[in-house]
Amino acid sequence: MRFLIWVLILSWGVALLRRAVAWMLRGAPTARTGNAKQSSDAPQAEEAARRLVRDPVCGVHVAEVLSIPWREGAETVHFCSIACRDQYVGKKLAANG
Repeated sequence: MRFLIWVLILSWGVALLRRAVAWMLRGAPTARTGNAKQSSDAPQAEEAARRLVRDPVCGVHVAEVLSIPWREGAETVHFCSIACRDQYVGKKLAANG
């Protein structure tokens, strides 16, 4: 029983240490290479990569950069797959008659 408790404590300690190291590395300044335009675009690209959009057909959340966009007038709808996009477009066409 003591052995299991020590294994549990050790595994929690390792997980906590990994999180602390990851947190410290995330906050570390990165080396800047290239021209100023590339460095100013990097935060915008990183922010776009983190943004999640929801598929209106199946409800799955997908990263915006990985989604399949469909332009509908002024609105852009994002899909997780081509099958979901085709299903959405089929419903729209059936509704419009």
